Amino acid sequence: MTVFNYPKILGKFFTEILSVEHQNIEHYYFIQPADSQIFLFSVLIFKSIFVPLQSNFKNQIYIMELRNYETVFILTPVLSEQQTKDTVEKFKKILTDNNAEIVNEDAWGIRKLAYPIQNKQTGYYYIIEFKAEGTLVAKLELEYKRDEKVIRFLTTALDKHAVAYNERKQKGLIGKKPVEAKAE
Repeated sequence: MTVFNYPKILGKFFTEILSVEHQNIEHYYFIQPADSQIFLFSVLIFKSIFVPLQSNFKNQIYIMELRNYETVFILTPVLSEQQTKDTVEKFKKILTDNNAEIVNEDAWGIRKLAYPIQNKQTGYYYIIEFKAEGTLVAKLELEYKRDEKVIRFLTTALDKHAVAYNERKQKGLIGKKPVEAKAE
């Protein structure tokens, strides 16, 4: 028997969870409170993401661990300040409506582009760091593509080193020169 890492998530649906490991496949037996039926749910464990292999019930449960992402989008520079704020709020609302946790956000402002995009030399840069399921990234990028105000975007998954770097940067430990003591 192994210890199941997600009792809080599945505790809403099932009263009891039993786990048996056999040949790198963990079999979970779920007992549903309503009719006390027992369901077999086999999963292959790969980096804390559970992928169903077989099940004897139709509604399969996918348990996804939240991952850290960072998205940068560039808005057209011809927008007014209010239009820019509204567009940023729209994308933040998409994240929060889909149960994402916004860790950090930063408005870089108007910056010169490396090359002209849509005959524009500058763009308004905005960056958001968030935690979410992987399925949210596709929804967010689809909204970026639909919005004419967005001229470029990039969303990347962050590994543990990038998350640690971002935390140090938020605390001000990166990007500033250390103050040296003056020799007397």
